[in-house]
Amino acid sequence: MHFVTRFLLSATSPDHFPNAARTFDAPEVAFLGRSNVGKSSLINALLGAQEAKVSSTPGRTRAINFFALHKTTGKSGGTSFAPRPSLIFADLPGYGYAKVSKSISAEWPTFIEPYLGERQQLALCLCLVDTNIPPQPSDTLLINALRAMQRPHLVVGTKSDRLSGNQLAKSLSALCKAHDVDRVLPVSSKSPAGIKALWPEILNVVEDD
Repeated sequence: MHFVTRFLLSATSPDHFPNAARTFDAPEVAFLGRSNVGKSSLINALLGAQEAKVSSTPGRTRAINFFALHKTTGKSGGTSFAPRPSLIFADLPGYGYAKVSKSISAEWPTFIEPYLGERQQLALCLCLVDTNIPPQPSDTLLINALRAMQRPHLVVGTKSDRLSGNQLAKSLSALCKAHDVDRVLPVSSKSPAGIKALWPEILNVVEDD
């Protein structure tokens, strides 16, 4: 499936979230994780375009950035696209780099917690964890919070290209145990293998036309 991607808006308040009339109630996929875990790089790899801004300084993303994905129409993935978005990507601010409150980070109670807890269009949360470092308590806190909210979620292990086969297997096993999940899907923004495996998980939330 081919998409044309358009940046929608940046939200720092529930009042800023895209309204249903604008997005036609398209299902939303949220990208969550610690600062510098690679959320924006993964979004760009999935889209095949530099839509999300990537910064070497952790904590630069201070808003929820929304991107609309429209199916292309015509032959061979032409440039024309359907007026209604099929899917919305939401790039959320990172956490865990600066001081962390009991609500994960200072901004979360004001607009991120309402988004995760109340947003009807939110269909899937992708919890990004770094395969190159030990399991982090803040990641466990997020995953447990999503369980309590009964939000569908998938744990995704980023930067997997930096580890050898045995190293990656050990890292994934440790992450599964620490976060009490059945699997962690390894991906890398620099390798197509993990991206190809992640797309079907995302597209499962899109209803057939």
